[in-house]
Amino acid sequence: MKTIQKLIPTVPEIKNSESFKNLKISTENLLLFLNLNMLEKYCKETFDLYSSAMGIKKWSLLIFITIFSLTTNAQEVKMEKASSRPSITVLNIDTKGLNLDPTQMGNMVRIELEKLDTFEVMDRYDVSYVVEKNKLNINNCYGKICLLEVGSIINSEKMFTGNAELIGETIIMNFRLIDVKTGKIEKARVDEYLNLPKELQAMTKISIRKMFNKPVDEPLQTYLTKKNGYESSTINPNQTSVNLSGPRSGFTYFTGDAGARLQAPRSEGGYNSYPLMFQFGYQFEVQYLNEGNYQALFEFLPTVTGFNQNVFIPSVTIMNGFRNNKRGWEIAFGPTFGLVNKANGYFDAEQTWHLENEWADSTAVNPYKVEKRLDSRGSYELQAGFIIAVGKTFKSGKLNIPVNIYAVPNKDGIRVGASFGFNAKRR
Repeated sequence: MKTIQKLIPTVPEIKNSESFKNLKISTENLLLFLNLNMLEKYCKETFDLYSSAMGIKKWSLLIFITIFSLTTNAQEVKMEKASSRPSITVLNIDTKGLNLDPTQMGNMVRIELEKLDTFEVMDRYDVSYVVEKNKLNINNCYGKICLLEVGSIINSEKMFTGNAELIGETIIMNFRLIDVKTGKIEKARVDEYLNLPKELQAMTKISIRKMFNKPVDEPLQTYLTKKNGYESSTINPNQTSVNLSGPRSGFTYFTGDAGARLQAPRSEGGYNSYPLMFQFGYQFEVQYLNEGNYQALFEFLPTVTGFNQNVFIPSVTIMNGFRNNKRGWEIAFGPTFGLVNKANGYFDAEQTWHLENEWADSTAVNPYKVEKRLDSRGSYELQAGFIIAVGKTFKSGKLNIPVNIYAVPNKDGIRVGASFGFNAKRR
């Protein structure tokens, strides 16, 4: 610092110099210039000192200082934004017929308000401290007059109150937001829910988010408000299984060699029919697990195929699957068994199909490969396959309308189809 002071002349020395006399510069401007010049030199020496002491390059130190300044400014802006949020206080929320007392309900509401990140929510411990310090009685403080008095004492801008009550088989939630300064009710919300006491937290969340125009989980809202929603542990809290059996109908389409055999004339072992056939059956369905967002399904489905084209193909399908109880989408898979006509035969040199007993030359052995194939002239045999099905269940009141598409891969060709039906819940 002494070195810097020696380099900079004093004000009297400058005034007595010849150059100073020829310049028309005010003393104030000159002093300002000298001070800035001294500050610049001091900052430069300080920067060089820290750079050499920390063993880093000057440009690295400059970047560090810049980032630190930006971070500090961002934190200050964030703190300023947080401090600009209006303060809100929740005392107790009145409850009747529920398994929560007013204090617990108030804490639940306080948590959901904090999640909105809209208010500066007064902590429950701070509330207890202020109440005890001012000797306030808040046990029955649910009305506007009482809340305005408490709000003015604890310097809260907003007061949040309400009640949750079980009336018949419906839980009513009624919330109000009061402005302490104006004494007016800014917002009010009343919602009705099913009698599901274990879901009070979800009900509170939905009511508060809707009260402040925040998006809500629509499937969850449906669970809690609609009696005929998708089956789940929420709708049936004490049920381990639900029966959703009902009729099924649809169509199936045969591809590959199986489709060709169906279209072939009966004289050649075909069925002289179109490979698109109608199906009818009955699906026995049991939901044996209703937890979380999914249901576990067991399905047993006997069907008859092709009677619209004078073909009789009975089959039985056994599937296990899962259904999403929010959207109704499902997937299932399992074995399928059917009775089909099959016969032993062979293809000749011209690729014409013949039954095995049609070989007429008794003096020579049949040189063609004998194989078993779909043939209307043969006898019924059990044929197994594997089915994969996906679909969606639509709701109409208590009525379920399942719609599915499926595929059965096979070496003779893939069989695809679609089906729909209807059912209602039975326990």
